[in-house]
Amino acid sequence: MLKAGVLGAGHLGKIHLKLLQQSEYYELVGFYDESESVAAAVAEEFGYKRFPTMQALIEACDMIDVVTPTTHHFDCAEQVIKAGKHLFIEKPITQTVEQAVAIRELAKKHGVRGQVGHVERFNPAFTAVNDLIDNPMFIEAHRLAEFNPRGTDVPVVLDLMIHDIDAILSVVQSEVKSISASGVAVISDTPDIANARIEFANGCVANLTASRISMKKMRKARFFQRDAYISVDFLEKKCEVVRMKDAPENPDDFAMILQNAEGVKKQIYFDNPEVEPNNAILDELNAFAKAIQQDETPVVSLAQGTEALRVAMKIIADLEK
Repeated sequence: MLKAGVLGAGHLGKIHLKLLQQSEYYELVGFYDESESVAAAVAEEFGYKRFPTMQALIEACDMIDVVTPTTHHFDCAEQVIKAGKHLFIEKPITQTVEQAVAIRELAKKHGVRGQVGHVERFNPAFTAVNDLIDNPMFIEAHRLAEFNPRGTDVPVVLDLMIHDIDAILSVVQSEVKSISASGVAVISDTPDIANARIEFANGCVANLTASRISMKKMRKARFFQRDAYISVDFLEKKCEVVRMKDAPENPDDFAMILQNAEGVKKQIYFDNPEVEPNNAILDELNAFAKAIQQDETPVVSLAQGTEALRVAMKIIADLEK
């Protein structure tokens, strides 16, 4: 088992502490939080071992799980990697692309593994259809949330949209060609609702909308490709695949047939792949442990986390024009 420690014991940090303790791949050593009151309360309520300094925790572990505010990500990651420890770090990987690149280079230099917490990659609705998404040419994603002051310390692009950016980059095997975006700041100092259009070199277009001032929650993505349409509901953990195949000469009475202007007939088939219930955060932590043990590239590598941040920052830059 890998000895694991958590940096940051806020809302998400407490979830990670609980799951690391439950995992069969880790031995939870303890945690560190710079807030005296937070650290004392978490240690008293849950019984986790509290470390007096960040360095003391790092030295006692094989892997460190960084769940601090993004402003502290780079400093924490730098100390973890220089100590020769493996790094799991929540999204976004760092505040800037330059910091993310530096983290990647440090990890390579010190021979440690790193994974970024883009948890939607482990969403069961997404994993159920991931292998079916093949060369999509148009993608539409909506991620809407009710207002929560806890998320306003970062732009909505880094808070919400980056989930869909990462998922899309994982299935579109092409370089980003151009980005255009628009947004409105309603409650915060930065846009609370934003829309981005990403064009890829292979012709694929992705249209993303993220909002943190909506009346209801929504996390959906739709992937359109040749002869197929794939829908993923990240929130409800549901997915649907609609396929079109050449219609048989004698379709049954209930078959749904479409005919184009050239007279070509297609039959529509509906499929709802089975979605296996899971805890996505536990799965991503366990996947990282397996990558360390088997000396493999993690599912969401530091390089992929960097690219998701790079695209997000380009969207933010376009919003600020």
